[in-house]
Amino acid sequence: MRLVRQNDESRAKGATHVRRARGVAPAVARGSLALLAVAALASGCSAPPAASTGAHGAQNAQGAHGGGKRKLQAPPARALDSYATKLRAAHTARVAAAKRWGLKGTPLPAPPPPAKKPVITTREGFEVEDGDDLPPVFTTVPTRDKVVFLTIDDGAEKDPEFLRMMSELRVPYTAFLTNYLVKDDYGYFRTMRELGAGVDNHTLHHPYLPGLSYKEQRHEICAMQDIMREQFGRRPRMMRPPYGNYNRDTLVAAKSCGVEYAPIWDEEVYVDHWEYREDDRSLHPGDIVLTHFRGKDEWDGTMVDDMRRFLNKVTAEGYAVARLEDYLR
Repeated sequence: MRLVRQNDESRAKGATHVRRARGVAPAVARGSLALLAVAALASGCSAPPAASTGAHGAQNAQGAHGGGKRKLQAPPARALDSYATKLRAAHTARVAAAKRWGLKGTPLPAPPPPAKKPVITTREGFEVEDGDDLPPVFTTVPTRDKVVFLTIDDGAEKDPEFLRMMSELRVPYTAFLTNYLVKDDYGYFRTMRELGAGVDNHTLHHPYLPGLSYKEQRHEICAMQDIMREQFGRRPRMMRPPYGNYNRDTLVAAKSCGVEYAPIWDEEVYVDHWEYREDDRSLHPGDIVLTHFRGKDEWDGTMVDDMRRFLNKVTAEGYAVARLEDYLR
């Protein structure tokens, strides 16, 4: 049976992995101000520019008083004013949080989720025999959005400062949980989920799955699905095989208990360095980035330090962090 082998977390820090975004009616003026405020905030400005008069006012007047043209309807002014105010407040809070957590820049807001979700397929070279109907294994989501997706594995470290940091910065992420490492504090991960993080399957005991029989693999994956439903209210759609190692039995077993996707990663961030799958050693739109729940017991820093390194790099390169779940069907 063909084995698909990815980089092994047990090799930790030293390895380098290769493969590879005056005439205007008062209501119209207020609406224009609000729309301009939204545009300014989206581009990183702290305040909206002044409203201009002219074409829109003239066109509305013509439609209202002659020529048989349909009158253009201004959006509800109060609703736009309120939305702009909320956006401005959110941006101000994000800037303040970035300074508080020692970031070099303010994390960029992700674009709206795509209305039409991309088709996710197994990455070339990562296929298994007769795997067309099995959960796809992928390292990058096909998108033109300048976004990356943060994923965090296992659950060994349970740092409350990490939860506070990510909540204040409004940075989305997906956690892939291993039961033997999280069962002493499911509450920590319930709080994480309540704050907006995705929680998904990383098996019961984090084994090297291709070394197990089909029955043993199915128990590792499907029993974890049951625990996730009991503890977090749902059976996950995603499962990440430990170490990124899998074979056909892995994907067949995963599909049998409701798994639809098997994402792995394109880059991995540690508290003191990055590792890359690609030869160009660069981020790309749609890349999945891996890190781990680790602290000073195993790394030379905390999860907050790890996130600071991650966010400084992606922000400096013009990337926003988006929710992986928002790009899946």
